[in-house]
Amino acid sequence: MRMNIEVIRSKRKTISIQVIDSENVRVRAPFRVSEKYIQDFIDRNMDWVSDKIAKARREEAEIEAENIRGLSELELNELAERACVVFRDRVNVYAPIVGVTFGRITIRNQKTRWGSCSAKGNLNFNVALMRAPLEVLDYVVVHELCHRIELNHSDRFWKEVERVLPNYKEQEKWLKDHGKKLLTETHGSL
Repeated sequence: MRMNIEVIRSKRKTISIQVIDSENVRVRAPFRVSEKYIQDFIDRNMDWVSDKIAKARREEAEIEAENIRGLSELELNELAERACVVFRDRVNVYAPIVGVTFGRITIRNQKTRWGSCSAKGNLNFNVALMRAPLEVLDYVVVHELCHRIELNHSDRFWKEVERVLPNYKEQEKWLKDHGKKLLTETHGSL
């Protein structure tokens, strides 16, 4: 099985593996961890990685079979312009409910992330969410705003999300089930 492994070292305390697509795997590790430890970690988790890569290959084959056309540059620009307005409106609705302030809002055309929140409160959202149902877009907005309270995915963080959106797991599932197709429609073949 062909696989490119990217190792990103940072001040984090734990090591993790993320399967990006059918050929790319990202390992995030603390600076203090040796190359041997990283390789052993990958080897111990190879069954999981192989399963995820096989799933990614099946999804890519389905998408190719559906012959999904990506957006043109013009269509993408128009969608991004609309996204600026829509996301600002949704953030303005939910920020007072969450009880937080925010900084700048940026719309990006990313391949793997739906949104992010910086420590300064700057919010980034993926333009592909404009093709999702509004409830899903709202979930990502609330998710990122809740990071203004908890910059992690702890139980406290998820309780904040649930306080604002009691049915957030439905929207999370929708993204898991349909997100790859949304990204493909926005980017063309991934």
